[in-house]
Amino acid sequence: MKTEVRTDGAPAPAWVFSQGVRKGPLLQVSGQGPQDPATGGYLHPGDVKAQTRRTLENVRAVLEAGGATVEDVLMFRVYLTDRADFGPMNEVYGEFIAEHLPEGGVKPCRTTVFVELPHEAMLVEIDAQAYIG
Repeated sequence: MKTEVRTDGAPAPAWVFSQGVRKGPLLQVSGQGPQDPATGGYLHPGDVKAQTRRTLENVRAVLEAGGATVEDVLMFRVYLTDRADFGPMNEVYGEFIAEHLPEGGVKPCRTTVFVELPHEAMLVEIDAQAYIG
């Protein structure tokens, strides 16, 4: 059975897709951006570190609404608009993982892709896939 995952802890989808979908033990989180969950407004213009943190918190909210934690994530996909933002994004990402995984826990896989994102203010977008078992 496939179910839609919804939460007020992340921004509502702007287009025709779900925040997340769970089928059995698999949970896919749609790409999240640096948006305020309450207003949908884009936050922290020009600050990839702050945008990365907000985006990861939005992903985490959808994970938790679907019954998962960061520890359950198999793969994060990070989309950046500028290669120069890789280092600052990676620093914040590493801090986030350290905060949400137990010491010695297996870190999720990650892919980073450089793209043009759907909104000019977005420097980063992140999605995730988790196995809940």
